[in-house]
Amino acid sequence: MATYAIGDVQGCHDELEQLLSRIGFARKDQLWFVGDLVNRGPKSLEVLRYVKALGRRAVVVLGNHDLHLVTQHEGLEPARKDDTFADVLAAREREPLVDWLRRRPMMHVERGYAMVHAGLLPQWSVATALKLAKEVERALAARNYRAFLANMYGSQPDRWRDALTGWDRLRVIVNAMTRLRFCTRAGKMDFRAKGITPPRGYLGWYQLRKDRQTIVWGHWSALGLKLGERFAALDSGCVWGGKLTALRLDDRRLYQVDCRGYQSAGGDG
Repeated sequence: MATYAIGDVQGCHDELEQLLSRIGFARKDQLWFVGDLVNRGPKSLEVLRYVKALGRRAVVVLGNHDLHLVTQHEGLEPARKDDTFADVLAAREREPLVDWLRRRPMMHVERGYAMVHAGLLPQWSVATALKLAKEVERALAARNYRAFLANMYGSQPDRWRDALTGWDRLRVIVNAMTRLRFCTRAGKMDFRAKGITPPRGYLGWYQLRKDRQTIVWGHWSALGLKLGERFAALDSGCVWGGKLTALRLDDRRLYQVDCRGYQSAGGDG
């Protein structure tokens, strides 16, 4: 059995099929998806159908575009002109697909790896982050989950404090795990810079980590594929005309396929 971590798919179903063919994906293997299964690419519905059908063979953490689809489905956020998941919203199985997506974890930790969509704040150990992720997961699975979704968006507070409560507390966790690129050593987050040049006084969040686990993430297409001793950034910009990447976690062998590109290069992941 092999385990493969796969970068942001974002509705690029054809490229996902090509990648799985290249790695020789077998029935006993497992796929880890770093989030953003949907949006910006042309076949979000086919991606969701395929990954959901894998059952326990797929581990998916939630990304910002996945949450955007959930809030669109619930009528809690206006559509954006560059959304491309109308196929999901028009599907007869829309309800069970989005319900399945809403119940995916925020973070996954197993066998020396920790997977999250965007990042972790320097104040959080992996164990602490996993506990915080479960707070959000409980809110998303609760009977009143719509109240959480209605209060989820916003960039304040922009830093973590243990004393945070209520929607503010959950919002900071979501923002770090699904939107983070740059933060200060004190954990103040910046959400405006989307390239690779940090604002003054900020660093890439992963540069502030000292973990025994290898952190696997996506989201940051401008950063691209970046592998280190204790990290693996896997968003290689498929939807922007880059590549779709899989990393075999057992031996860190890399697999990639070229992507035709469905959006203008240089966009936001």
